[in-house]
Amino acid sequence: MPKLVYDFTEGNKDLKDLLGGKGANLAEMTNLGLPVPPGFIITTEACRYYLEHGTTPEGLDKEIADHLDQLETAIGRKLGDPADPLLVSVRSGGKFSMPGMMDTVLNIGLSDESVQGLAKQAGNERFAWDAYRRLLQMFGKTVLGVDGEHFEHAIEAAKQAKGVSNDLELDAADLQNLVETFKGIVKAQAGREFPQDPREQMTLAINAVFGSWNSDRAILYRRQERIPSDAGTAVNVVAMVFGNLGMDSGTGVAFTRDPGTGAQGVYGDYLQNAQGEDVVAGIRNTVPLQDLENIDKPSYDQLMQIMRTLENHYRDLCDIEFTVERGKLWMLQTRVGKRTAAAAFRIATQLVDQGLIDLDEALTRVSGAELGRLMFPRFDTSGEVTKIATGVSASPGAAVGQVVFDSPRAVELAAQGEKVILVRRETNPDDLHGMIAAQGILTSRGGKTSHAAVVARGMGKTCVCGAEELDVDTKAKKFTAPGGITVSEGDVISIDGTSGVVYLGEIPVVASEVVRYFEGELQPDSDQADDLIRAVHRIMVHADAKRRLGVHANADTGPDCVRARRFGAEGVGLVRTEHMFLGERRQLVEDLILADTQEQRQHALDALEPLQRGDFVEILDAMDGLPVTIRLIDPPLHEFLPDLTELSIKLALDGEAATEKDKKLLGAVRRLHEQNPMLGLRGVRLDLVIPGLLNMQVLAIAHAAAELKQAGKDPRPEVMIPLVAAVQEMEIARELTEKALKQVVEETGTNVHTPIGTMIEVPRAALTAGPIAASAEFFSFGTNDLTQMTWGFSRDDVEAAFFSRYMELGVFGVSPFETIDREGVGRLVDIAVREGRASRPDLHVGVCGEHGGDPDSVHFFHDVGLDYVSCSPFRVPVARLEAGRAALESGGSDSR
Repeated sequence: MPKLVYDFTEGNKDLKDLLGGKGANLAEMTNLGLPVPPGFIITTEACRYYLEHGTTPEGLDKEIADHLDQLETAIGRKLGDPADPLLVSVRSGGKFSMPGMMDTVLNIGLSDESVQGLAKQAGNERFAWDAYRRLLQMFGKTVLGVDGEHFEHAIEAAKQAKGVSNDLELDAADLQNLVETFKGIVKAQAGREFPQDPREQMTLAINAVFGSWNSDRAILYRRQERIPSDAGTAVNVVAMVFGNLGMDSGTGVAFTRDPGTGAQGVYGDYLQNAQGEDVVAGIRNTVPLQDLENIDKPSYDQLMQIMRTLENHYRDLCDIEFTVERGKLWMLQTRVGKRTAAAAFRIATQLVDQGLIDLDEALTRVSGAELGRLMFPRFDTSGEVTKIATGVSASPGAAVGQVVFDSPRAVELAAQGEKVILVRRETNPDDLHGMIAAQGILTSRGGKTSHAAVVARGMGKTCVCGAEELDVDTKAKKFTAPGGITVSEGDVISIDGTSGVVYLGEIPVVASEVVRYFEGELQPDSDQADDLIRAVHRIMVHADAKRRLGVHANADTGPDCVRARRFGAEGVGLVRTEHMFLGERRQLVEDLILADTQEQRQHALDALEPLQRGDFVEILDAMDGLPVTIRLIDPPLHEFLPDLTELSIKLALDGEAATEKDKKLLGAVRRLHEQNPMLGLRGVRLDLVIPGLLNMQVLAIAHAAAELKQAGKDPRPEVMIPLVAAVQEMEIARELTEKALKQVVEETGTNVHTPIGTMIEVPRAALTAGPIAASAEFFSFGTNDLTQMTWGFSRDDVEAAFFSRYMELGVFGVSPFETIDREGVGRLVDIAVREGRASRPDLHVGVCGEHGGDPDSVHFFHDVGLDYVSCSPFRVPVARLEAGRAALESGGSDSR
C-alpha cells in the first residue's frame, strides 16, 4: 500500500484528492507558519479501502501509531495520560466541502482517570467534566449509533432539576452526574461500556468517520451537489485546543468577505467559553466577530492579519474556523468559502480590480447556475404587507410556502406538489431531506455561519436564520411572533433571504434587476445600476469574447424572438410549427384530417398556408439578419383531435342525435389512435404520408422570406425535417422541400438562401449520420426525444414513477432529461458529429433540446464540437456564460 498517513508539515493545498480539503488546507496553513495545532491526516485511499473491504488496510495501524508518537513528542503529553492527557479530535474532510454531513468526534483520550488529570491541568474542574460529557455524547451518537435525543433529554432533565435554562449554569458536580448518566445511556443503548482505552477510542472514531461517508445524509448531499460517490473522506487527527476554558477563551467562524453580498469587511461569529460545534449548530446565539476586538484585542488583531494573509494566498474568499484558548489564537480550518450567487459575481470582479486574478480566472469563479439564481424574481413590497420578524439574511432569494416544522412533513408535502417553508429552532444535518424539499428555510437561532446558513448557501436555497423574535414550538407545530401573531403548520409565509425579513402570507414577486439588465431596461453604466449589475456585465462581456459556441433560442412567436434577441440570442435554433396549429386554427387541422378527397385536403392546406406565412413573417422579421431554424410539424395528428374516450362517451350519450360530423370525427380518431404515439405517425412520416403537408409549410416559409427580402430585410430561414431515421426519408423530404422553394422563387423572382437539414432525435439517425449528412446541410440534436428513445423512457411517465428511486439507488445522479447522459446519449451525439462531418466537412451542428441551456451539458457540447446550443430565451444568458467557461476549460477561446 502507498503512504497512508501524512503529517501536516508533509501536505499542501494541492493534495485535496489525497488529503481532503480540510487536511490539505491545515497543511497549507502549517507551511505558511500560521498557528495550527499539530496533527496528521489519514488519506482518502485508506477510506476507500475501508469502505470496499470493511477493514482498514494493512500497515495503517502502524503508520497511525508512528504519527501519534511524533504528535505526543511535539506536544509533550501522552494520549489519555491520567496525569496530563493529550486529547485529540478526529474530523472528517473530503475533497469537496460537505458541511455537517460527515462525522467528527472531539476530546478523544478522556476517560474516568484522565478527566481528573485534565481538571488539574486546566485548573478548571467544570471544564474537564464538560469536555468528558461532550465526548460521551459525540462518541455515543457518532461511533456507537445511540440516538442523540437520549443525551438531549438527559441534559434538559439536569437543567430542569437545577431550575436553570442554560448549559453554562450547570456546575462541575452537575456535569459529573451527567457523565454518569451518559455512560448509562451508552451501555443501555449500545450494549457495551464506553471504552476507557484512548487508543481504542481513536480507532473506533476513525472507522466511524470513514463509515460516515456513506451515511444517508452524506449520500443525499453528494447527489444534491453532484459530488462523486467514490471519492471518500480523509480523517484529520488534531491536538485539541479548547475554547471552553472560561471567558478568556472562545471559538468562532470568520469570512474574509461577506458570503452573502461579497462586500469587504469583518464578517463572522464569535462565542465565548464554547467549542466549535456550539457556533455551527446555532444552539447558542453568537456575537458579531467585530466584538472580539473589545473582548480580546491581541487575538482580534492577529486574526485580521491572518485573514488578509489567507485571502491573498488563496486569491479568494476564505472561510475560517478558529479557537482562542486563554488568549492564544489557533487556526482550525480554512477553505474557499461558499457564497451566494451575487457574492460570487461581485467577489470575482473585486479580485480582478485588486490584481489578484485576471478576467479569465474571474469567469471560472462564477457559474451558469449562479447566474440563473440571480434571475429569479424578488418580492414586491410596494403594496400592503405584514412584516412579522427580521433575522439574518443567510442565503438570498424570495421563497413562499406553507409552514412545516419537521423534515419528513416537508418531504411529504413537496412530493404532493406543495410549496413549503421549513421552520426550525436550528437545523442539523439530519434535516437535509427537508431542506432540499423546501422552498426556503427559517430558523430562530444561529447566524451566517450556522448549519442552516452554510448548507442553504451551498444549495442556492433561500434562508433566514436567527429570527430571535420568533418563539418556535416544533412539538405544537406553531410559532409566535411579536404582536400576538401565531403561525401554525399549513399557514403561508414569505421569507426574503436578501433582507432577512419574514412576512405573513404570500407576497407578490417582480422581475430581478439582473433580468432587467438583460432585457435592456437597466444599463450597466447608469446611476440605477449597482455593483452587481456592473459585475455581471463585465463577466458576460468577457464570456462572449471567449466562447466558441454560438447561443440560439427556442422561440415560437415574434415576442419570444424579441426577448431572446435582447437576452443575447444569435439566432433561433428551434421554431416549433405545431404550436401554430393550436387555438382557433385547430378546426382547420380537423378539416385536413377529415378530408376525403384531394380537393378537400388542398382546401384545408390553402387555408392554413397564409396563417403560417404570417407567423413566419413575424418571427423572421424579429430575428432579421440572424438564422431561424424552423422545424416542420412534428407531433402525431391525433393530438389535434378530441380524446377517444371522451368522444366515444359523447356519441353514446347523444345516441341517434349524434351528428354525421361527430361520427366521422370518431372514425378518424379511431383510425389515427396509436398505442405509443411517440413512436408512431409523426415528424417526417407525416410529411411523406399526408400529401401536401410539407409543401404547404415550406411554401409559407419561402413566401414569408421573400416578402421580407423584397422589403429590404435580411431573412435567414432554415428548414428542419424532424424525426428522420433513414437517409431515404431525408432524400425524399429534401426533394419535396427544394421543389417548393423553387416554386416560390419562380413566383416572386426573389431567391432567399434556405439551408435544409434535419433533427437528430432517433438513435438510428445518429448511427447513420454519415449517409444522412449527404442530404442535410445541418444537424440539430433533439436531445429530449433522443434521451427518451435511447433510454426507452417515456418522459411524461417515468419522471414521477421511479426517477427519485433511481437517484436514491445511484442508477444516475441527475435526471438524464436535465443533464446530458454523456456515456449513452452523449456518445450518440459524438458519433453523429464525427461521422456527419466526415461525410460533409461544412456540416453545421447544434442542439435544440432543453439540454442546450443546462450548464453541465453546455460544456459537453463544446467538447464534442457543436457550433451552437439553443435553449429557452430565459436560459440564453446562462448558456452564454457557460460557453465562455467551457472555452477556457478546454484551453481555447473565440474562433467563431
